[in-house]
Amino acid sequence: MRAQLERDFERFGRDLPRDFAGYVRERYRIDLSARYLGFPLPHPVGKGSGQLSLNQDQLEADRDAGLAFVVLKTVIAEDPAGERSMGAWAVHETRMKVERRRSSAGRESWTVTWKGRGWDRPFEEYLALVRAAAELTRSGALIAVPSVKYHLPALGEPFREAEYRHTTEALARAWGSEPLPLEKDFSPTLAGDRLADEQAQILRWLREVPGQIRAGATGAPPRLALKLMNARHDDDFQLRMLEAARGADALVVFNRLWSVEQAVAYGGYDLSARNLRVLAALRERGLDHPPLTGTGNVSTGQVLLEYARLGCESVQLHTLFQLPLSEYPAVSGSRQQRALHLLFFDPTCGVIAGLLALEAAGELSRVGGELRFLDLCRSAGEKH
Repeated sequence: MRAQLERDFERFGRDLPRDFAGYVRERYRIDLSARYLGFPLPHPVGKGSGQLSLNQDQLEADRDAGLAFVVLKTVIAEDPAGERSMGAWAVHETRMKVERRRSSAGRESWTVTWKGRGWDRPFEEYLALVRAAAELTRSGALIAVPSVKYHLPALGEPFREAEYRHTTEALARAWGSEPLPLEKDFSPTLAGDRLADEQAQILRWLREVPGQIRAGATGAPPRLALKLMNARHDDDFQLRMLEAARGADALVVFNRLWSVEQAVAYGGYDLSARNLRVLAALRERGLDHPPLTGTGNVSTGQVLLEYARLGCESVQLHTLFQLPLSEYPAVSGSRQQRALHLLFFDPTCGVIAGLLALEAAGELSRVGGELRFLDLCRSAGEKH
């Protein structure tokens, strides 16, 4: 198996097959099937919301590269008059800075920073993108899910229900089939905003936002994921956030860290260390929660499997799709293809190597002759 993996690593560095998950199942008897927001996926890797998912060409490139799912750039909710309570987040900035970042423990990884926030174009243009995303999703070639930032009130203030209703209904009509899949973004820039100073305020949002979104739908309620931020509070508060968010259908854990000094969000090993530490505490305390999708410094297959062992049924990436070409071992293909090649086929720290090592250590067993990625996630879940 090791020799086969080394040969595949070299071969697929020149040409990664579109259905590499099918090849892995046939050659290694490893089923990479995963899940995001209830959707079955051929493998666990998707693209998180951001500058890399704001037009149809990007979505089609992701489909051709073999990504399992994509979350669209986050749109800012508006009411029937076009008023947006979170309009300050509609900041135009397309330039992203990709740079190395050393963690507090001395480990080097990559991070991407940019000043932009949410969708800054007309809402109608976003609805056109949602229609394209729905067609791709219905075709079975790629799951593509809208993302929204809705009104978040201060303590004692009511939610702007008209904003929730108008935006949710418009997205559902553009999607064209029910239920609408939707990700609600609690962004890292929100963590740096004065709105997030009060813990009780954050917990209220997490408890009540799912109901507000579902109440805004005239048909079937949306299938809702909450992408949770890393708040400027301790790990125990992150756990309280997870408990408060149990009304969602899925949770994406957790968004980038916020630097107060630099006024930017950042990633790297400090981010994955905190995320994994909180997920380990969630597991130890046996707290109930919706299905999880991991995000944050998924830079190797080993990190991906660390998220999976703590219950994450899939992962969202952003930074790994933007590195200098010289940083990928693959010598051809798009950045998405090169990232998938690295994550799955690296013979030292890739997903295939990691699953085979877990089998050898007696931590993962074959069922019907196959190792199954989701069994790794379920084994973690059983300990909750």
